[in-house]
Amino acid sequence: MKLELVRQEFTDVSTIGELLIDGEHFCYTLEDPVRDEKIYGMTAIPYSTYEVVVTYSPRFHKYMPLLKNVENFEGVRIHAGNTADQTEGCVLVGFTKGKDFIGGSIKAFNALMQKIKGQELALEIKDEIPVSNTA
Repeated sequence: MKLELVRQEFTDVSTIGELLIDGEHFCYTLEDPVRDEKIYGMTAIPYSTYEVVVTYSPRFHKYMPLLKNVENFEGVRIHAGNTADQTEGCVLVGFTKGKDFIGGSIKAFNALMQKIKGQELALEIKDEIPVSNTA
């Protein structure tokens, strides 16, 4: 199963994107701002493709998606949350979005877990590809 996180809105506070599953919109995402230099707990993860495994999180006391081999980061998970204050470098998911905010995150997280259960997963992180008007 291929997950794509397409980053679309960039502010000094957060990065809002869209999570696609096998090319279809699933939900919105919220991350910390994209930065040239990493600031612990306050930086979006680097653009790349990551293997994702579902493992038990001692911090959250439940099974959650974990991105493997993220350079200069540890314990990057996909989880519920609404604002950049709740990311600490992770990816939040939600069904609604606003400025520096996503909502319906618990429902989105639970739906994501049902969708990915038992699947081999990879997550590609990229920016929105602009539409070209050249013919």
